This record gives sequence, C-alpha cells and structure tokens, in this order.
Amino acid sequence: MSGLLHQLIAQQARHSPDAVALQEKQRTLTYASLNDELERVSGGLIRAGLERDDRVAIFLPKQLETVIAMFATSHAGGVFVPINPQLKPAQVRHILTDCDVRILVTSAQRLQALDEVIDACPALETIVLTDEHTGQADQRIVDWQTVAAASAGGRRRIDMDLAALLYTSGSTGRPKGVMLSQRNMVCGAHSVAEYLHNEPADRLLTVLPFSFDYGLSQLTTAFAVGATVVLFDYLLPRDVVRAVAREEITGLAGVPPLWNQLAQLEWPGELSLRYITNSGGAMPVPTLDTLRQKLPDTDVYLMYGLTEAFRSTYLDPGEVERRPGSMGKAIPNAEVVVVRPDGTLCNADEPGELVHRGSLVSLGYWNDPEKTSQRFRPAPQQLPGSTLTELAVWSGDTVKRDAEGFLYFVGRTDEMIKTSGFRVSPAEVEEILSTAPGVVEAAAVGVGHPDLGQAIVAAITGDCNVDEVLATCRREMPSYMVPAHIELADSLPRNPNGKIDRPALASRYRTLFEQNS
Repeated sequence: MSGLLHQLIAQQARHSPDAVALQEKQRTLTYASLNDELERVSGGLIRAGLERDDRVAIFLPKQLETVIAMFATSHAGGVFVPINPQLKPAQVRHILTDCDVRILVTSAQRLQALDEVIDACPALETIVLTDEHTGQADQRIVDWQTVAAASAGGRRRIDMDLAALLYTSGSTGRPKGVMLSQRNMVCGAHSVAEYLHNEPADRLLTVLPFSFDYGLSQLTTAFAVGATVVLFDYLLPRDVVRAVAREEITGLAGVPPLWNQLAQLEWPGELSLRYITNSGGAMPVPTLDTLRQKLPDTDVYLMYGLTEAFRSTYLDPGEVERRPGSMGKAIPNAEVVVVRPDGTLCNADEPGELVHRGSLVSLGYWNDPEKTSQRFRPAPQQLPGSTLTELAVWSGDTVKRDAEGFLYFVGRTDEMIKTSGFRVSPAEVEEILSTAPGVVEAAAVGVGHPDLGQAIVAAITGDCNVDEVLATCRREMPSYMVPAHIELADSLPRNPNGKIDRPALASRYRTLFEQNS
C-alpha cells in the first residue's frame, strides 16, 4: 500500500499509465502525465523557496492546477492548505496568517479580490498565478508555466509527516486548521475505496469543494484504485444531473441540501450511476425515499464523518430500508464507541458521545493546544500493557447504538451550526454581524430547516437596519454563512452568568421555518 499521498498517483502511473486520472471540461490528464506534472511542479515549488513543512495555500476552483498543486506540495515536502473558493477576503486572510502560508497558488482575478488583505500576510513570499497577471508589478508573483517547467524534484517523507491543513469551524472562534498526516489521508482513501467497492472503471464527479474533507476524498479514493475524477463546478442542480448522464458517472457524493434539490428533478432512465453517498448531515427520509425510487439501480451509502477523523461510519446499502435514520457502523480500520461522560461504554440504546480511534485520527488543531486537548483525549480503552497513551477524537456528537451495533445520531453537545453540509461557528457569524452599521450586539444560532439541515438565524440589537446588516453579510460572508433570517430585537436572552442564552434563542425560532414552509 502506498504510504504517501502523492505515491497513490505514482503507483497508478506505473501500473496504468494511459488511464485517465483527471478530466476538466476538454482537458484531461492520464496518470502518467499527472505524475509528470506534479513532479515538475514539485521541483518548481522547491526552486521557488519551499522548505520542508512550509504551507502552500491553493485558492482556486476545481481545475487541473488545483489538484496538481496539492499533490505536488506533498511531493515537495510541504503542507497543502486548500481554501474554499467561496470564502471572502477577510476569511482567506485568516487562513493565510493563521498557518503562516509561504506560497499561495491562485488566479489573477482572485488575487485582485485579495488586494486589500494580501499585504497583511507577512509570511507570504511567493504567489503562483495560474493565468496571466495584468495588475501592478509584484516581485512575489511567479507564473504557473514557470513553476511547471522546472526539473522534477521532491523530498523524502514518511507517513506520519503533516500532509494538509483543512480549516473547519467549531462552536467558538474562527475556523481552525485540522492537521492531517500522510497516513491519515492514505488510510482514509483505502478505507473508503474498500467499502464503496471502487475500481479502475469508476468515474467520480466532484461537486464538493476540496477544502471539505468529504470533497477531497473523491480525489484520494479515486487515485487509490486508479479511477477517473471528473472536475465539476455547477451553477444549478440540473447541471449535476446532466453531467452524471453525459460523463457516464458511476459515483456521486453530496450533502443533504444538494440531495434535497436533486430529488425534485427528473433523472434519465439509463445511467451508469452505481452509487451515491451522503455525509455532512442526515439525509431526510422523504428525500432518501424519492432518490431510491428515481434511481432504482443505484446504491445509497449513508455516512457520518468529522474532519478531525476524516470518516467514521457508513450504512451498507442493504441495510438502508431496514434501518431508516441509522448512520451505520465503523468504516474499515476504525473503531467507533459510544461512551458516558466518565468514559465507560454505554449500553444499547443509551445515548452517549461518539468517540473515534484508529489511524484516521488526525494530529490535532494547528497551533492550538487548548482546543486540541479538548477534542483529542485519551481513548476510552487503552492498549493493554502499553505505557503510552493513545489519543482518540471525542466528537461532541451524541449518538446511540442499538443491540446489533448500528449507530443513530441524536444531536450535538456544542453550539456549532451545521448548514448545507458546512460547519459554521456562531462566533464567526456574530463577529461579522457586529461590523454592520449600528449593530450593538449579535447572536447566531442554528434552527432546523427542511432543506439546509440547519439554517442560520441571527438576532441583533442596536440602531440598525436589517437590510443593511444583510447586505454586510452578503458582502463579507460566503453564501452558506449568510443568515436565513435576521431579527432586530430589543434585547438578547441571557443565562445567570450574563452570557447569551443560545438555547433560549434557538427555542424562540424553533418553528420559524415550519411556519414558513
């Protein structure tokens, strides 16, 4: 088994050099050509000054250069940091400065949008542009062709080395970087490929961003078996249906809001679609039933995961009808247990916290020992006789296990909002709300929504105009973070400690979208 991320591609280049690895519109790369490209770009990054463990951020849509840059960084001994293309300049700046990004790979248009924040990133020494730059001269700028024309180069790595930082939101503060080792990502790729029964003939359509571990796994899973990845950014849900038919797609991954939309569309009768997968929240039962009716020859895999451990459980398609609402059992090479607050194992049907142990457990949060110690704690059951402490991920999710070992999601124990498949920090939403003219205080909560899983609802106080506040949100936030409802309130509820009483606020809006549906 390949021990390093870029070796997945090198291995396929040796075994099936002419097989298509990547397709982006009319552009394609075979495994041999992809491997050659990433080795040259690896050499170019080293020549541009990349040192071992330096961070390389990629702020691009899904295109060939995006994939090449990530895997070339791995080959060069760096750490790649994919940035969601939907993020606004202030959020990009946070990522670039939080992990001291040394090299940024982006486009001229995106660099122009970052004009006001790019100089606030002191560690940034090189900017690689994938297209022509016509703006002001900047000595840091290097064009992609120059980097890709270098001689092949790389650095020796081992599987415990840091491979990537994926930024994810929690219940408090700004997004934090989850540290994924080479081992985490390679083991995850083989585990998922095993239970999805992936093979070289598969063609996987990427509709999710690579900054999302679920989206990134479409690449690693395909490369683990020599399958083809079709890179795809869509405007409308019907574009996805058309692409599935046109490109003879065999595997499609999505989050509940997308599946809710796709379930309402007509699907062609003849498709190559072997399976679909869901993660990022529970798929509503009516949506599941509709999809199964419209795609009778397609297997449905319902999954649960968290960036801190990549993926934890899946429900075998054969169990979907018998166990509605179940998130299944542990994926291959992972152990998932349900425990009480004292760490003892829960009985059947007793709610407890989901804890994940195994080789997919990440290395913690970048430069944040406090949050790392809260989430990564000693595993409930230690290795007998060992003098070393094994760490596990304590998910913060409450689940229960039935008598046959199948798991069911109950709820979250923190205040993080999960909307449209994204994890959103209330504090991050509130920080931006507070910058709007006249806002004195702001609070954001997640409220059940039939399409989004949870919708973001905000209450604000002050001498302000809701429309102006909403305009600020749309300007400063990615679309999935913009509140679905903002209310101007006289005051915000507080608990005895004087803090905002979020449960009370959430209860106030609990039926908001039921009434509007």
